Amino acid sequence: MAKTRVVVVDDSALVRSLLAEIINRQPDMECIGTAADPFAAREMIRTLNPDVITLDVEMPRMDGIDFLSKLMRLRPMPVLMVSTLTERGADVTMRALELGALDFVAKPKIGVADGLKQLAEEITEKIRIASKAHVKRAPAAPPAPAPGAAAAPAKAAPSPLGRLSTEKLIFIGASTGGTEATKEVLMNLPADAPAVVITQHMPPGFTRSYAARLDTLCKIRVKEAVDGERILPGHAYIAPGGLHLSVERSGANYVARVRDGEPVNRHKPSVEVLFESAARVVGQNAFGIMLTGMGADGAKAMKTMRDAGSYNYAQNESTCVVFGMPREAIQHGAANEVLPLQDIATHLMEKLRSMHGALLHRV
Repeated sequence: MAKTRVVVVDDSALVRSLLAEIINRQPDMECIGTAADPFAAREMIRTLNPDVITLDVEMPRMDGIDFLSKLMRLRPMPVLMVSTLTERGADVTMRALELGALDFVAKPKIGVADGLKQLAEEITEKIRIASKAHVKRAPAAPPAPAPGAAAAPAKAAPSPLGRLSTEKLIFIGASTGGTEATKEVLMNLPADAPAVVITQHMPPGFTRSYAARLDTLCKIRVKEAVDGERILPGHAYIAPGGLHLSVERSGANYVARVRDGEPVNRHKPSVEVLFESAARVVGQNAFGIMLTGMGADGAKAMKTMRDAGSYNYAQNESTCVVFGMPREAIQHGAANEVLPLQDIATHLMEKLRSMHGALLHRV
């Protein structure tokens, strides 16, 4: 079997050496080159044609984000970001994922050598996933509007969903490629959509920045979930990195439960934990959405959701970065519909409006 060929791009000689050593210890991959800056990396990519690159964010002469933007437009390929675990690092990492990076590893701010050695399994597993991912060319940035140009007309507001928005809950599970896939779904939900509860596989320190970014883009409000808070229509709640999120009943209301605990299916937060609570607590008032990601986290619980009466969607293979989690959900019989990513929100809202019409007809 051919080995996955990796180029490491980082301005730190220590980090380059450590990452190369970690990669070369694996029987299925090899570090074929290291570069101290994007200019050296550009030539190395051109001559060596690697399968995956690991890319630092802060580097001399050209930072990782500028380089990534050019790379994904001109020569798209699997990129794993290596980011410092700081607030600024989290913001920049979210931007890298928007530009097409597949995933990231959060390297410690201090104790880098020991920290990277402890992250060796995570780094190599993410390189394996990246090597199998579907990478698409990043779209060119839209041109800036001409001075004095009229703004695009606002879209008409959808008819209110009334009681359904309070009763129904939407549950989303995602992993690799899921930050952008979840954004696609949320940006296409109207302000009066039912509450959305999300588990995206992310480490501590990054979900708050991710939620804040989505909140500026979506019609609904988006935030990191807080234990005990009431779950409200028109809001989306993201599981904090490193903690499990579930939903419970408190009287007539749904509330978020954020808890520490052991990883489930090797993940914390785990989609299985969230979807299990959807089946147990919300039942036929739940909608499930399984988006791109490696592995099987959440597939069994999504089938339990369907058995309890929920209506579930899985992202189709052609629009997934990694088809693992949706494939497993489909194979478990958990999905009512398998759709391209761009159609999921539209189909879900059409389903809700038809239910709303039926409800009004009965009244």
